Amino acid sequence: MNLHEEQFARAFILPGKQERYLSMLQSPKGRARLLANFPHCKDLNMNYAALVPPDQQNANAIAKLLANKGALDLCHVISADPDIDNREMPLANALEETVGMNMGTFISCIPGKLGYFEFEEMGQRYIFCTVTVGL
Repeated sequence: MNLHEEQFARAFILPGKQERYLSMLQSPKGRARLLANFPHCKDLNMNYAALVPPDQQNANAIAKLLANKGALDLCHVISADPDIDNREMPLANALEETVGMNMGTFISCIPGKLGYFEFEEMGQRYIFCTVTVGL
């Protein structure tokens, strides 16, 4: 497990579920079980989530929102989509592969500080930030 995944679990998963996530992300079998439920994840700590405004729910606009919060060009992806899961990617590419696919994907921009989550449901796109900043 890399720093992005560890900090994702510690910062953005509900406290009672963090150890379970950390454990499951460490094994291929556990990771597969965890990611099978990722599209409708109920374990995210929504206290750190801000819904992306409806008129900005596209890859370019989300990239700008994340950049304004300090996102770097390279990110780490945790996803139910096996084509992009567990990969380091340029942020723009990760968003192009994620936005609108409704697969259940977390893009970690700054470990434990800033990320993006797309749920399975249409329009359910959130920026997760441990610092309170409006969109």
